[in-house]
Amino acid sequence: MRPARALIDLSALRHNYQLARETSGARALAVIKADAYGHGAVRVAQALDTEADGFAVACIEEALELRQAGISAPVLLLEGFFEADELALIVEHDLWCVVHSHWQLEAIEKSHVGKPLNIWLKMDSGMHRVGIHPSEYQATYQRLLATGKTAKVVLMTHFARADELGSVRTDEQVAIFQSAREDLPVEVSLRNSPGVMGWPNVPSDWVRPGIMLYGTTPFDQPQSVADRLQPVMTLESKVICVRELPAGEPVGYGGAFVTDRRMRIGVVAMGYADGYPRQAPTGTPVMIDGQRSQLLGRVSMDMLCVDLSTVPGAGLGSRVELWGKNVLASDVAASAGTIPYQIFCNLKRVPRLYCAG
Repeated sequence: MRPARALIDLSALRHNYQLARETSGARALAVIKADAYGHGAVRVAQALDTEADGFAVACIEEALELRQAGISAPVLLLEGFFEADELALIVEHDLWCVVHSHWQLEAIEKSHVGKPLNIWLKMDSGMHRVGIHPSEYQATYQRLLATGKTAKVVLMTHFARADELGSVRTDEQVAIFQSAREDLPVEVSLRNSPGVMGWPNVPSDWVRPGIMLYGTTPFDQPQSVADRLQPVMTLESKVICVRELPAGEPVGYGGAFVTDRRMRIGVVAMGYADGYPRQAPTGTPVMIDGQRSQLLGRVSMDMLCVDLSTVPGAGLGSRVELWGKNVLASDVAASAGTIPYQIFCNLKRVPRLYCAG
């Protein structure tokens, strides 16, 4: 079998969830949308099922996958429903639902739900994607209550720049949220992963840790909580071919790298079809048999090349860590000009192997 694989450390996952709850002092919905950021939503939910306060997904399809797998914990639909007829499924499967638009409120008003709904009412406090305008928030909340169809309402918003620790925008959004809610006596949820890690004074009865669950920092600078995270995924493969090249020889498509001396080149069974970023340049870090080395040349669909010159004992069959506990996914993402969220979510074709720890 092709040696490319992703090892998922479930003990590290549980450690990171516990860190989110400990750091925030709040209840925590584990965000497992997009197949748990490429880590496998069902297996992640099963690993956290006995300790998580609940889960958050993007849409009802993701929620139903969890219910069909036997996950009975609360599941929040972060984008709410897309069609009014989904309300019946939300009730049937006891799902929690975000309301972020007036049409969703109108659909609830017109509906004949069998039991009251658990609604998270989202305010647009400045990100300007979805959410109720601050000037309409109080009235929308009162309309929700007036339907008689809500068992509970949680107030929420989402931060646009909490990953920028020097930005004033998060404080501005908090001020807008607090002013618009006018001390409504209900629970609130403001903090996502960067909010949990970098903004400890922001009030939040519920937090929504996402990327931190998977052991990766959302920040581009050192941060104390980030230092305590444990990487969950190790993407690895093996050297499948070795080339010895003299100086002046091009390597890979386009000759993007040219040897400047006699070099040993290792070909690795990993490429952009597996989700490894094609734009990762020469110099992107890798680990070969536990020793640090680098990517050389362009990433191909199924293969990439690495420098074996600095790892004399390496050769055919050598283990290569593309990211994981020794090569941080955030470092690979930064080298490739992207973010760890994307490289995790792009993972495909590679089998996932789970370790309970």
